[in-house]
Amino acid sequence: MAEEKDFLSEQKERFEEFKSQALGGGAQVTGETDEKTEELVEKAREATEKPVMAEEKEIGESAESPKGPVGLDIGTTHIVVAQDKRNHIRSIKQLNAFFTVPKSKFSKSILNKKEVMYYEQANTFCVIGYSAENFANMFNMDSRKPIKEGLLSSTEEEGLSVIQAIVNTLIEKPKTFGEAICFSIPGEPLDGTGSVVYHESVIKRFLGSMGYSPVSINEGMAIVVSELSDDDYTGIGISMGGGMCNVCLSYLSFPVITYGIQIAGDYIDSMVGEAVGEPATKIKGIKEGDLDLSKEPKDRIMTALHIFYDELIFKLLQSLQRVLTSTDKIPKISSPIPIVLSGGTAMPYGCKEKFEKALKNIQLPVEISSVRLAEDPLNTPAKGALIMAMTEAG
Repeated sequence: MAEEKDFLSEQKERFEEFKSQALGGGAQVTGETDEKTEELVEKAREATEKPVMAEEKEIGESAESPKGPVGLDIGTTHIVVAQDKRNHIRSIKQLNAFFTVPKSKFSKSILNKKEVMYYEQANTFCVIGYSAENFANMFNMDSRKPIKEGLLSSTEEEGLSVIQAIVNTLIEKPKTFGEAICFSIPGEPLDGTGSVVYHESVIKRFLGSMGYSPVSINEGMAIVVSELSDDDYTGIGISMGGGMCNVCLSYLSFPVITYGIQIAGDYIDSMVGEAVGEPATKIKGIKEGDLDLSKEPKDRIMTALHIFYDELIFKLLQSLQRVLTSTDKIPKISSPIPIVLSGGTAMPYGCKEKFEKALKNIQLPVEISSVRLAEDPLNTPAKGALIMAMTEAG
């Protein structure tokens, strides 16, 4: 409990400054008006209204050196970079995966010819990003992931090196040394394992070594920052990702409650794969391409996907009820608050409706006004991180 209180205190301190200087209008403690802060705040607020122009990292495309603040979402499934452009927010993503193949001069020439993204190890080539998934599908195997259940994998020694290599395919060193970059971090696992402190620290060191000034934001809070400006940053942000579902109850931009549960999209892929005897990578492709949760399933794979989506939503809402009813930290909120769903696992059609239906069966100590799906679920954490980075610039 002591560690949980320390974590909450740290989050409150971090966002006390965020609220007073950024979302709260830029007024300083001394009462003096900082014009530069006001300008940063206004640009950040304007960014919340901009549409996201999303791209996948193309094979052979060079990374750019960013000019201006950067938002970075290092998720279990994807790594997404967001930057503010004149009329939109540009996001570019890369699959957070790798696949090792034996090292030889012949295979190296083929990899280079096909512009496959890889880096060399002692006895193997480490294929990364979307190229890794292509290799895994060819061999009817699963690709490997440097992040497991939302945190750096303790079983993959190459994990951090893989993340560094993938980030380097998306961005290079900034044009201006010390440029602000904000990256998302998961909440403390409710009943799971892994160290958020270690995860956050090693990523921060890596980004610092690239010439950035890194700050972190809780992933659920990033959803709130991106989607709830019209609600005074009050509500519940839920990021349903690949390795974790991250939850944040925010009140006037304060992350009052943050936590995560270590089941999400990868859990669904794995459990469905075991049930039907197919690789999780194949199930993931079917889930992302064909799943419609609003329709009755017509085969065993779709049936299994429905079953495990129901289980995930039940466990997510059960955790929300458990956490909110067992704390005395919830402020007195006079009006109902919204829930915003985001993340790749929330994207299948009908997911929001399943969540709404299940929500009716639980009681929470706060009244919910609506359940919304983020405008761009996959890119919302990176957008929220970018908005945070914009308030830190300069």
